Amino acid sequence: MPTKHEQILQHISSLGVGNKISVRQIAKNLNVSEGTAYRAIKEAENQGLVSTIERVGTIRIERKKKENFERLTFAEVINIVDGQVLGGRAGLHKTLSKFVIGAMQLDAMMRYTEADSLLIVGNRIKAHELALNEGAAVLITGGFDTDEQMKRLADEKQLPIISTSYDTFTVAAMINRAIYDQLIKKEIVFVDDISTPFDQSFYLYAKDSLERWYELNESSFHTRFPVVDEKNRVIGMVTSRDIIGKDRSISIEKVMTKNPVVVQAKTSLAYVAHMMVWEGIEVVPVVDQAYTLQGLVSRQDVLKALQQMQRQPQIGETIDDIISGNLEALGNDQSVFQVEVTPQMTNQLGTLSNGVFTSLMTEASSRLLLQVKKGDLVVENLTVYFIKPVQIESKLIIKPKLLEAGRIYAKIDVEVYNERKLVGKGLLMAQLIDR
Repeated sequence: MPTKHEQILQHISSLGVGNKISVRQIAKNLNVSEGTAYRAIKEAENQGLVSTIERVGTIRIERKKKENFERLTFAEVINIVDGQVLGGRAGLHKTLSKFVIGAMQLDAMMRYTEADSLLIVGNRIKAHELALNEGAAVLITGGFDTDEQMKRLADEKQLPIISTSYDTFTVAAMINRAIYDQLIKKEIVFVDDISTPFDQSFYLYAKDSLERWYELNESSFHTRFPVVDEKNRVIGMVTSRDIIGKDRSISIEKVMTKNPVVVQAKTSLAYVAHMMVWEGIEVVPVVDQAYTLQGLVSRQDVLKALQQMQRQPQIGETIDDIISGNLEALGNDQSVFQVEVTPQMTNQLGTLSNGVFTSLMTEASSRLLLQVKKGDLVVENLTVYFIKPVQIESKLIIKPKLLEAGRIYAKIDVEVYNERKLVGKGLLMAQLIDR
């Protein structure tokens, strides 16, 4: 029997995309308290089932497909430009493929305006009509309104007409920045991006016999399975080590390991990679806050994602990307690196930031390991000595030296020089992840 919280989430999932949702309505329809309804709606928002928009309310939306990181929904555009919906609320869940600035003659404007795009324009009623008929949404700048006929057309086409008080240039810059931020987020891979979903996962019930483990082992070629109770909550883990030599008729709960390691959908890939290497784990259950099984993530999934990330074209740059881009091998020597201190790398005093100093040491060590061990590293411990401040535009020489390397760990000594003077030193302990 599902809990009230789970019943509300199931109810929200069953609603059509574009439906409006309120705490009072959910509480009344499902006979629960408003507090319970509010908490469930917030959880639905976290799961990407609904979106809450100021002056519009909470609406049922489609979950974003994993490959569409760089796309925004019209609901997100409203939040970005502090907009107001004039019509076409039922289409707020849709994603825009591009935006067009309507600063040209109508016939030229329509050559660029197509289905799933967003036309950014002032109070040009004819442009609003032509865009809606082409399947495009409309964002009216300068705080202008549109006529009632356009609002009815937007409702009929299920394409939003949005009004914002900002000017066209500011709106375009804001949306462009939001897309750029999404592209940076694309580099931050979460468990949810790589995990096997629940409906494709292999798992055991506590009351199952060991015979069921052998059946799953043959069909999946896995040896490690999560154990769930009657509400699909993860309560244990079973591996081949637990069942060898045991009677096949006994129940799983008698041999399982309780309180297993689990992760949530928004756990980062870096954390999972570190944990799987450190703990020697092959498969980890993915759960929600109630410990209900959502899927599985395997060691193979993690390694594949790490390799794909390195091949992925870089579009949005983080500070670490800037550091990595400026670090170069010195001549043909792949174990000595050089970098110039740029303004982005400095603190408020105009000297090299301690955080950037640390990142430079880590990046140089990582590149050395790739040459020597053909593997990636996850930093376990880093001791840094900041010996002298480093000025802007200084040219640093970084010399990582491999002190010791085993099958799953490495110890690296790093020295940093500026004009042949030692300015920093570090000792790095890292876990290795084979490629």
